[in-house]
Amino acid sequence: MTTETFMNPLLERVSTSLPFLLGRRLGRVCWWVVACLLFTACADQEGEWFDTPFVRIATQTGQSSTVVLSNVRNVNTYSVYLSCPPLADNDSVTVDYEVIVGGGLQQDVDYTVVTKQNPLVFLPGIYDMPIRIRWLKNPVDASKDNTVTIRLTGNSKGYNLGLPGPGHVQSQVVIEKRNN
Repeated sequence: MTTETFMNPLLERVSTSLPFLLGRRLGRVCWWVVACLLFTACADQEGEWFDTPFVRIATQTGQSSTVVLSNVRNVNTYSVYLSCPPLADNDSVTVDYEVIVGGGLQQDVDYTVVTKQNPLVFLPGIYDMPIRIRWLKNPVDASKDNTVTIRLTGNSKGYNLGLPGPGHVQSQVVIEKRNN
């Protein structure tokens, strides 16, 4: 189907409803201009960085930081996302990360890292993997560093860590535990 075949019925309907304003020929010209602008308007907005493979980590709401309350017992998921062209059937990407704990928190008292797999292995067709932390009910000393940081440290393909750009946003997630 050619563009002309597709656009003619549309132009016929629109141009016949506006003859008293623009006239039939001027209406057709205007609608062709509008159609061309719509089809080409976003072409110059494409950025090269979308073609750059990267790995990022975020909360379930897409943030780089979040707060958990000390009176809550739950398991939170922090997702590691792989953005790259499809992998070949026999290919994979491994992603290394580290968990950095502030001096105010203790393993198995304030939290437990549930995910034991490190590095994470992305097989073909897998583009997100969870890192889960169980938060335990326990008040914290507000004068201390009560954060857990999950930081991406590398990957087997040399892809960018975090979103492309100078800030490397979402190369880590910082979770702060606060008293309610």
